[in-house]
This record gives sequence, C-alpha cells and structure tokens, in this order.
Amino acid sequence: MSIKVTPQGAVGAEVSNIDLNYLDDETFAELREAYARHSVLFFHGQQLTPEAHINFAQRWGVINVNRFFTPVENYPQIAEVRKEPEQKFNIGGGWHTDHSYDQIPALGSLLYAKEVPLMGGDTLFASCAAAFDTLSEGIKTTLRSLRAVHSSRHVFGKTAPIPDDMSGLFANADQATQDAEHPVVIRHPLSGREVLYVNPGFTTHFVGWTVQESEPLLEYLYRHIGRPEHTCRFHWQAGSLAFWDNRATWHLAVNDYHGERRLMHRITVEGESLSAASA
Repeated sequence: MSIKVTPQGAVGAEVSNIDLNYLDDETFAELREAYARHSVLFFHGQQLTPEAHINFAQRWGVINVNRFFTPVENYPQIAEVRKEPEQKFNIGGGWHTDHSYDQIPALGSLLYAKEVPLMGGDTLFASCAAAFDTLSEGIKTTLRSLRAVHSSRHVFGKTAPIPDDMSGLFANADQATQDAEHPVVIRHPLSGREVLYVNPGFTTHFVGWTVQESEPLLEYLYRHIGRPEHTCRFHWQAGSLAFWDNRATWHLAVNDYHGERRLMHRITVEGESLSAASA
C-alpha cells in the first residue's frame, strides 16, 4: 500500500499508511520527495523505540549529538525536550530554527512525542520559502546581497537569561561560543527554492551592519515570515513524530498546558554548507 501525503497548507504534510519501523527503499524515496516539497512531515500512531527512532534518523544522514540539551539516558543521540507540571517556561517557546548558529547548520530535526498534555502543547511551523515568495521584487534583490550573523551565546551561553526552573535542562554553557555567518537568502539544497534564512532565536545582525541598524529590517522579516498564511499548526498525540527541515522552516512550541507534563525525544541530523541564492 502506497503512503498517503496530505498537505497542511503553506508548509507541512501529514503522512499516513506508513509504519516507520518497516521502511523499504521505495517508500523512503517517496518520503524524500515529500520532505523536499513540504518541508515538514507529520506522522501519527508510530511505536518507536529509541533504537527505531535512531535508525529512521540515520536514513537521512549523520546524527548531530546536541551539546546543550540533556540526553536521554543511554542514548546520547537523542535529546530530551521536557516540561514538568511545575515549570512555567518551556523549551522552544519562541519562533526559531535549530542550529543556525553552527557553521554547517543541521538538515532537520525529528521530534517524537512520548507524553503529551490532555490539551494544548501544539507546535507552529512557518515556511521561510513561502515567505520569500510573497516579498516584493525590490526587497528580494536587497536581501539576496546580505549575509547575517547567528549565535548561540545569548541563548545557551554562560550569561544567557535561562529561567531558574529550566536551568537543569541545558548543559555545556562554556561551549556556546560560536558565531556563524550565513546568506540571508539561501538556495535550498533539496527543493532548489529561494529561502529566507534568518530567525528571531539566533540571528543577531547583518554582516557589516550594527545590531541597531539591523533591527528594523529583521523585525519586518520576522513579522512577515510569521504571518498566518505562511504557517500551519500541528496537534501532537502520543506516538506522533514531526520531521522538519531547519533550512526551510521556523517552529514554535506553544506553552499553553501549565500544570501538565510534556516529554519529547528529539534527534537532529547533520546538514551541509548553505549557498546563497545568488551564487
């Protein structure tokens, strides 16, 4: 039986008629095509052991062992994304894309739901390709000429303002010292589309511009990318998995389930150097 791919709007597609424990080469090829086209793939009803989660991730590339997140016991390849009932803040509660602070950003992240709240806890996704398409030709030309700096210092570093009730969820603050430069408009390695590559979580300023000079244009781009017509909303169930492309999307974990527990397992897959769309 062939898989069924149901688009969710400007970004994302739900994949059904599939068991990720049993994935032949033909089905995997269909998934690669859907991933390039939709940027996020959603799966429900999966029964994945940590080993199966790792095996699926390795079909896409080399696993990135996250240096800041607490790993799942005995599985350093899997990062734990957890919020306890007494916690006020959550991980990923603002728009961002993972690992843009690395010189070679991650291909994507595979987040698997272990425990979910009775209500809430959805994740929003935004298409940075659709957002670029809807800009004027004038600003597209300007943006193609720019590069931006991305950093982990202000998020995971020693002076990062991490709330007290989240302090035990991160590690290795001394390793949050890398700044990376990337084109503001990249040519996506899989789809070939032009994609805006800035995000509120890790982008600090444009190369050659001050932080103050950069702020108005970055804020405009952030508002534009986050417009409802560029986004979709995913409702988790225990056994759901979302696999998003970090080069093409943003995501935001909605923090609306206070007093309940949410436990997710995340694996991130290494990517490749990003090229400017104008190159």
